[in-house]
Amino acid sequence: MSQDRAAPASEFSLEELSSWPEELCRRELSSVLPRLLSMYQHSDSWIEHIQLLKIIVEMFLPHMNYLTLEKTLFSQLLPKTVKLFDDMMYELTSQARELSSQNLEIQSTLRNILQTMVQVLGALTGCVQHVCATQESIVLENIHSLPSSVLHVIKSTFVHCKNSESVYSGCLHLVSDLLQALFKEAYSLQKQLMELLDMVCMDPLEDDSDDILNMVMVIHSLLDICLVISSIDSAFHANTWKFIIKQSLKHQSVIKHQLKHKDIITSLCEDILFSFHSCLQLAEQMTQSDTQDNADYRLFHKTLKLCRFFANSLLHYTKEFLPFLSDCCCTLHQLYLQIHSKFPPSLYATVISKAWQEDIAGNFLVTLDPLITQLLTCHPFMQVVLDSKLDLPCELQFPQCLLLVVILAKLPSQSEDLQMLWCTESQISEAINRISLLKAIFYSFEQCSGELSLPVCLLGVKGKGQAQVAVTLYQHVCVHLCTFIASCHPALFPELDVALLNAVLSAKMITSLLAMDAWCFLARYGTAELSAHHVTIVAHLMEFIQKFSPKAAENLSLWQHISFQALSADLRKQTADEVTRIGTAQCREWLSSSRTLGELESLNTALSVLLTVCNSAGEALDIGQQNAIIEVGSQLWTYLNIKQVTSQPYVQQTLNLLLPLLGFFIQSLDLQLISQMVTFQTSLLKLEPPDHGRLVVLDFVSSLGKLFIPQAIQDKILPNLSCIFALLLADRNWLVEQHTLEAFTQFAEGTNHEEIVPQCLHSEETKNKVVSFLEKTGIVDETEASRVERVKQERVIFGESFVKVTEAARASSLQPCAKRARHEFPLEEEYRSALHTATGALEAIELLLQKSPAPDWLLKKIEVLQGKIDKLKHCSLKGET
Repeated sequence: MSQDRAAPASEFSLEELSSWPEELCRRELSSVLPRLLSMYQHSDSWIEHIQLLKIIVEMFLPHMNYLTLEKTLFSQLLPKTVKLFDDMMYELTSQARELSSQNLEIQSTLRNILQTMVQVLGALTGCVQHVCATQESIVLENIHSLPSSVLHVIKSTFVHCKNSESVYSGCLHLVSDLLQALFKEAYSLQKQLMELLDMVCMDPLEDDSDDILNMVMVIHSLLDICLVISSIDSAFHANTWKFIIKQSLKHQSVIKHQLKHKDIITSLCEDILFSFHSCLQLAEQMTQSDTQDNADYRLFHKTLKLCRFFANSLLHYTKEFLPFLSDCCCTLHQLYLQIHSKFPPSLYATVISKAWQEDIAGNFLVTLDPLITQLLTCHPFMQVVLDSKLDLPCELQFPQCLLLVVILAKLPSQSEDLQMLWCTESQISEAINRISLLKAIFYSFEQCSGELSLPVCLLGVKGKGQAQVAVTLYQHVCVHLCTFIASCHPALFPELDVALLNAVLSAKMITSLLAMDAWCFLARYGTAELSAHHVTIVAHLMEFIQKFSPKAAENLSLWQHISFQALSADLRKQTADEVTRIGTAQCREWLSSSRTLGELESLNTALSVLLTVCNSAGEALDIGQQNAIIEVGSQLWTYLNIKQVTSQPYVQQTLNLLLPLLGFFIQSLDLQLISQMVTFQTSLLKLEPPDHGRLVVLDFVSSLGKLFIPQAIQDKILPNLSCIFALLLADRNWLVEQHTLEAFTQFAEGTNHEEIVPQCLHSEETKNKVVSFLEKTGIVDETEASRVERVKQERVIFGESFVKVTEAARASSLQPCAKRARHEFPLEEEYRSALHTATGALEAIELLLQKSPAPDWLLKKIEVLQGKIDKLKHCSLKGET
């Protein structure tokens, strides 16, 4: 039959239709296509579906106008095609677990489904290629069903391929050839689609159109695909990311408000970390291996190149979309910390050779530096980094310190306003507070106890004509701090003063040393303007005693933190006399009052300032002042109660201050009082007090080595003394153990009562421990790795101890304290202790009720308690009568 006399399409079978020549297809398009689409919509056969799909795409699509594709074809064809593909995928997944080499029927069924799916992907590729061949700028509105349908099918395919090991239950080899073909077809289809999308043109003046939504959908869909293929094909994964970044930047002006920036940044950061960890693992393997494996070497550099690509992608994206990244700053902050926590010289780093370190640093870590530069102007990033409630685990403290130093080094080249923002505190709300960069550096620095004690080394600043040498963390921070001081804007001087003064007065010695070194540099090399500013500060410090008179009781809380050694000899004696007079008066006032636990805070302040005087100006105290301190200290001791010491943080603090204060005057104390104190401490240790309680006991008993104890009272003191040392020498806390060995050695070397020394050594283990300490042989065989591990454990213990003390102090400030025992009634102390416990329990329930609804049974239990309280009231009234 000639094509000029062709019959209507409805009179032909699909087999006949498939043999039509190109010209006939073009001529009959308008009449045949609707019929074919109708058949496609209503067909129930997968075989017929794929046959119709191929005829439409291969024979009629080439003759269709690009501008009418969406309306006449894609909107009708593609939804059904996607459903067809999903149905096949469901059948494939449902029957895959029954696959076995014996079950030939299932094997044939699955292979047929896979072959059909490959053909569907091929047909979709034909659709994409036809649109690409138009050689025109493509408007998404004209083809919007195509990208969404193709991306859905591609993602579904990749997910199935990724999960194939588990889906086919060990029989993957029976279908692996077709799965590979399916993956390759999807891979090719996505490449074709990305070529098509690269031709898309969008009107930059449009800010609310379907085209914008379609492009955003495309980018987000490709992002989802990235999550799937990251572990399948690294090169394809990188190319997909490259396309995402390219399109995001290309259409930035119109899609910037609709993009899910947080999802994109989060995914990029995850891919950076994954590639980085892979790099480290390969470097570790090559470091441990004696032989050079070229395959590992090539894979390492390929992975390192991938790290750099992802980092550069993040850099470009962040630069262009920075105003929209406020909720991404925490992720970016964590990225920096996580990377540096796993890289030398971090204590938690992977062990790799210097050569691999240099490769990674030179090819990847360098890209993080411009990223930090970009983020400097981002206020949300500033808030995240300087958050006053930033609670980082041990392994991230060192990277945080490095980050803060990097920021400090970059600030002098920034504007005055930006420097002020970083270096001043700000309270956004009651819950959100930002500390200054300088304060943050000192705080972060002192958290790096392990890195400071080993010490770890970093590459120092490279000078002109000088080689770059390794420096300790202390040197690294100090150099950058001094550099900043020499170049900071004059408007920052007050903030600098506050930070340095607070750090000098820090309880951490290493922090004080850093601040003093920085201040000395400031005095020597600071600008004339800065020097003049500090002359003014010092001039005001000369008026310190007048402004904060030591004669005023309200100033004791300040004087307890000040070393009297900072004053001249005359001022030291005068001030020590005044502070001692006020401090002892405060103690007597407590002794003569109702002596409630609620007033212990003021008592502890008085004891603290007296202890400060003794430690830093003891030689300035005359006999009368010494006797006054001994008198009030001895009286206060009689009011200490073991139960309250173990249950009340404020009373624990009183003991911790009173023991060293009385220990300062050990030679002048009444022997009966010493006997009572030693007996008290023995009983206390048996109740396992907190670590800080055991440490002050150690300080006190070590001072007894200088004391001669008369024969008449030896049997009351010496057995308790040996018991104390025995208990503490057996302690498993390494910190307590170390201090015990030092205290015991000091006591043994000074005591006249040598007979009790062997009585303190109850076991061979304890004897060997003491001998090793004396001979300094305890850690001779410690390897570098075990030393690092020990330092890490020490940091954890320090952190836990700090948390426990902080929580105890917080609990004591929240709970009202019961009154101090006055011994007017029998068992009064026990009554008060029991009542305090009950009060605390009820307040705990009250706090729980504020946080969440009460369980159903609570009301009944409270009613039972109410009955018991009524009964106790009745008994109490009856007792009074």
